[in-house]
Amino acid sequence: MLEFCHVNISCNFVPILSDISVRFPKGEITTVIGPNGCGKTTLLQCLNGSSKVTSGRIRLDDRDYLAMPMKERARKLSFLPQVRTIIPALPVKTLVEHGRFPHLGFSRKKKQTDIAIVQNAMEFTHVSPYAAQYADTLSGGIRQRAFFAMTLAQDCDYIVLDEPTTYLDLNGQRQFMEMVLQLKKQGKTIILVLHDLGQALRISDTLVIMQDRKIAATASPEECLQQHIIEAVFDVRIKEFSDHEGCYYFFE
Repeated sequence: MLEFCHVNISCNFVPILSDISVRFPKGEITTVIGPNGCGKTTLLQCLNGSSKVTSGRIRLDDRDYLAMPMKERARKLSFLPQVRTIIPALPVKTLVEHGRFPHLGFSRKKKQTDIAIVQNAMEFTHVSPYAAQYADTLSGGIRQRAFFAMTLAQDCDYIVLDEPTTYLDLNGQRQFMEMVLQLKKQGKTIILVLHDLGQALRISDTLVIMQDRKIAATASPEECLQQHIIEAVFDVRIKEFSDHEGCYYFFE
């Protein structure tokens, strides 16, 4: 389990979040949702060092996460950020291989196991056909899948994805969510930030709802719907429809 205990977080020395306590259960999909500016990204960016924990504790499987060396953190938790300002001019295969760096020695010499993990990550994310193509020449959607492959190449039990479907078309979003569900079946713990409330309701075991830089609620999608929490936080009305394939949600 990943647990935040009374955490205060700042970004660029500006305090953003205070006294945050929240749990992300192991082996489940937990999605953080909330209006723009509520602190979703800041909350999770302290896991990769982009925002800073000024007090409180983060525990990962009963260990002090913040006390771990950075390389050890990267072997336990992988993070796909929402935006990358620098796109490296590297072939896709080389980019994905970067995900193995936390597991390599000083020489960074790859073993057969590392090569197999990289290949599997590329096949899983459907970027193998682009292996020799340079990442900075790819479309936004394919590039996002290449970075996702690099994230998976870290082979971590905990995977954090901040708005992972931003650059994907509707079919790409559907395929991405199918991949997330497959990762859950493999025993991975998935933590998402999503703006698409319908996706969040369909895919999540637990929703963490933020409002005004606080945790407004932590509950299952069913509980959130029954208690009208989402409607109150987002000031919307939810309409639910269902057929033989599942439930669909509309917001007005």
